Amino acid sequence: MSLEQEIKQTRPFKSNYEKALVNIMFTNNWIHFKQNKYLKPFDISIQQYNVLRILNGQKDQPITINEIIDRMLDKMSNASRLVDKLYAKGYVSREQKVGNRRACDVTITPKGISFLEDVTKSIKGIEKDMNSLSEVEFDELNRLLDKIRK
Repeated sequence: MSLEQEIKQTRPFKSNYEKALVNIMFTNNWIHFKQNKYLKPFDISIQQYNVLRILNGQKDQPITINEIIDRMLDKMSNASRLVDKLYAKGYVSREQKVGNRRACDVTITPKGISFLEDVTKSIKGIEKDMNSLSEVEFDELNRLLDKIRK
């Protein structure tokens, strides 16, 4: 379905730039809706999932909250609160950083790794929802999106 049909727009866009911008925002929201659908049974947010993926990529190396923030997709998230919630569920561990009482090292726990594997298997369902593009088209889409951010 076209963007105009999806948002029930009756007038044409003023420019291709305007249409592309609205299309990116609409598609971002569509993807977030899909992600939330797959994450809901696990009682985890997109931002918590992102933190677990960042920690898992550390390969047992601790990382500070500030380093997590630097790597997060959603820079507006409160990473301390997200880590607290993951800590309460036993998915991450925290240790006070030596020499800096305000900072702590965060790592993913074995329970967090196992949980992340289960969540990741489920969220792969989004790929089925987006199977209308070929690998070549996904490559081109990635190239164009990267180009926008230059």
